[in-house]
Amino acid sequence: MEQPQTTPQQRLFSIKDNPAPPDSVVGQVNTPDGVKLRFARWKTTNSPSKGTIIVLHGRSENIEKYFEIITDLRDRGFDVLTFDWRGQGGSDRQLRDPMKGHVENFDQYLVDLDTILTEVALPDCKPPHFILAHSTGGLVALLGAPALTNRIHRMVLCSPLLGLNKIPLKQSTLQRLLGVLTFFGLGRFYLRGRNTKPRKKFASNKLTSDRVRFERSRNLVDKHPHIDVGGPTIGWVFAACRAMQKVRSSGYANEISVPTLLIAAGGDSIVSPSVTENFGKRMRAGSFLTINGARHEILQERDEIREQLLAAFDAFVPGAEG
Repeated sequence: MEQPQTTPQQRLFSIKDNPAPPDSVVGQVNTPDGVKLRFARWKTTNSPSKGTIIVLHGRSENIEKYFEIITDLRDRGFDVLTFDWRGQGGSDRQLRDPMKGHVENFDQYLVDLDTILTEVALPDCKPPHFILAHSTGGLVALLGAPALTNRIHRMVLCSPLLGLNKIPLKQSTLQRLLGVLTFFGLGRFYLRGRNTKPRKKFASNKLTSDRVRFERSRNLVDKHPHIDVGGPTIGWVFAACRAMQKVRSSGYANEISVPTLLIAAGGDSIVSPSVTENFGKRMRAGSFLTINGARHEILQERDEIREQLLAAFDAFVPGAEG
């Protein structure tokens, strides 16, 4: 359950251009396998609350990166709950090198999600509960979706990690290669042999076409590097490939009964928009939308792109009486 704010892991970190939304409750919970997860929750700024949006981050992200969308959601009448996955942000890191983005398998992320739902959302957050997820968070939501029928009312998944885009070999071949490397004990090595992320310039980034939001995210981790994560390990990418394979397997989409809106970024060079579209068409309870011109991080995009996403969110996610 929630604890007093006494450690760095139970704080939020701000910069001038990215202040923390006021009136947060920040704390830690322990997973059954002994991992401390940092979470934060807020009440709506427009009472009465329509329910709670649970925000699931992408790989290497942190609560602080989502301050803007948290404010947007609160202004729309929702309470908000979010947290850092194990291995990133203010949650426990998995390896001696804290910059390594690593899990052994995506079932560990499902443990994280279940812990947050059980220990924080159920006792402390107003229902109904909704999920808004990005990238890796979207894949985890789909992995857990068959068991979320009575816990989550609706889901909106932005650029869900269902298929890698623009890689030099077939994803199935990549998965087999990474499996061999993992089998021979190399799973905890960096995929590309470095322990820090290069300081990318805006002109070469693949994440957003919005310079201000790009610089804001970069300045945040420059000021607070302990919440940042470097490149993924071989094992992390292998685990991601296996999770994608499971979700995309025959019949899996029909096991999902939680109404779900999949939103693809038309200009995504990291996640395949076509794979997302095909998966959405197979879902009984699914809808699909492409936002043309958007890059991978739709929530960090230009205002005209974010407004399209938020309009779709408003139309799809009803309040408590919707």
